[in-house]
Amino acid sequence: MQPEMPQQNSFDVIIVGGGHVGLTLALALVQSARGIRVALVDRRPLEVPRDNRASAIAAGVRRVFEALGAWPQMLDESQAITAMRITDSGTGDIARPLFLTFEGEVAPGEAFAHMVPNQTSARALLARLGDQTTVIAPAEVASYSADGTCARLVLADGRVLTAPLLVAADGARSMLRGMAGIEVIASDYGQTGLVATIGHALPHDGVAYEHFRPAGPFASLPLPGQRSSLVWTERADEAKRLLALDNAALALEIEAAMGSSLGAVTLEDQLAGFPLRLQIARSFIAPRLALIGDAAHVVHPISGQGLNLGLKDVAALAEVVVSAIRLGLDHGSVDVLERYQAWRRLDVASMAAMTDTLNRLFSNDLAPVRALRDFGLGLVDRTGPVKNALIRTAAGLSAGGPRLLNGLPI
Repeated sequence: MQPEMPQQNSFDVIIVGGGHVGLTLALALVQSARGIRVALVDRRPLEVPRDNRASAIAAGVRRVFEALGAWPQMLDESQAITAMRITDSGTGDIARPLFLTFEGEVAPGEAFAHMVPNQTSARALLARLGDQTTVIAPAEVASYSADGTCARLVLADGRVLTAPLLVAADGARSMLRGMAGIEVIASDYGQTGLVATIGHALPHDGVAYEHFRPAGPFASLPLPGQRSSLVWTERADEAKRLLALDNAALALEIEAAMGSSLGAVTLEDQLAGFPLRLQIARSFIAPRLALIGDAAHVVHPISGQGLNLGLKDVAALAEVVVSAIRLGLDHGSVDVLERYQAWRRLDVASMAAMTDTLNRLFSNDLAPVRALRDFGLGLVDRTGPVKNALIRTAAGLSAGGPRLLNGLPI
């Protein structure tokens, strides 16, 4: 990327946040709008993160990366999810009945999701961006303001950046969202999300497992080789105990939680934990400002849709901005930003409601509730059209969505 040039402080779009969502938006804009001037601002150096985690990339989002030319560099180090097995078990249960299975294709030869290491996807996005953006990092944001023609971003070192549009991709604790006075609707689940990468004795064959347990879901998602990514929901007090264990003791806990479905387990990195909450911004826009990714919404990881939701934001925002630029319109105007918000609010609200309901339904050990949900899972498993509709929803596929989600250039 080209070095920052302080005398050139006026841009067409300024993106604050250099994570996967911010990088993908920058790439979508520079590839779709010829000559657009994009600045990427981040509090850390813009480089491949030291992040050993992996993310489930749904088919619709994978098509975004394909349309932007970044997918080939991700594919070699990714693992297709060929099937999903869902079980439900109570406290002390030895047997784990299989209630629901999904075969992992939305079309012949097309998996509904891939597991991609976060370092791999970041490296691919940075390589595709090259020197097409101005990078201002590391840099701290001091203030944001907007008038009738532009947004004004003041950095802690006194530099001032201006653009018709400012985009907040700065995470769940977004400073820009706070500066804009946008409140959030939030609910603490009293749960902790535990993540780690494990090796295991038995091959996963591309199968993802989700065990619904009284404290919350336990998912093992396949990675290349005999390795898997864990996303484990636990009560906050139990999570503290698990985080204090050494790796040998923790491996035994993981094997028990998995029902030994993949044999003996070894830890490949340190178990990490983070509090789980539902958080939705009351507005995804403010004057000359658009929120994307975790700055706009945080949902329960029960369906692995967090990053996918953020990348759907990218597809929608990039399309309305590029369309406005091509028509010679003000791409940071209220009308343009309202189109973005209208495109995303229903999908986000629906996913938030679904993940919240699933978590509350499955994170308990009440016998009548278990009987009802297990009956429902079995019914879905035997009802082809319903099951196929669920697969397409999980894959992020929908008619009439943004062009990038259909693998088409803007």
